[in-house]
Amino acid sequence: LQLVESGGGLVQAGGSLRLSCVVSGFAHDSYAIGWFRQAPGKEREGVSCNTKSGGIGYRDSVKGRFTVSSAKNTVYLQMNSLKPDDTAIYYCAATMRHLTEVAGLDDIWYDYWGRGTQVTVSS
Repeated sequence: LQLVESGGGLVQAGGSLRLSCVVSGFAHDSYAIGWFRQAPGKEREGVSCNTKSGGIGYRDSVKGRFTVSSAKNTVYLQMNSLKPDDTAIYYCAATMRHLTEVAGLDDIWYDYWGRGTQVTVSS
């Protein structure tokens, strides 16, 4: 299974970006997808997840600003009202496990990772 992220970039605070994660190698709907991010000097943290049962979870700090959607083999992360604290490398990850919306935000459960895309939000 291969994951490739794109869509990162430099944006001013309050702006928007849409990240894409193209998944190849497995049948659509056979995996759960999570979005994670890691800022310099910080641990990786879960941003959102799409579970195999169709559930969607978000970390509290992005609720109301970030939205996950999917189409065929691509998962999108629409990020609005971006803040400097959102600056990080964003990764998508996949697993065949059945996860809840809460567990899906924990990177321990994911087996396949993309290389990441940099998001920088200037103040």
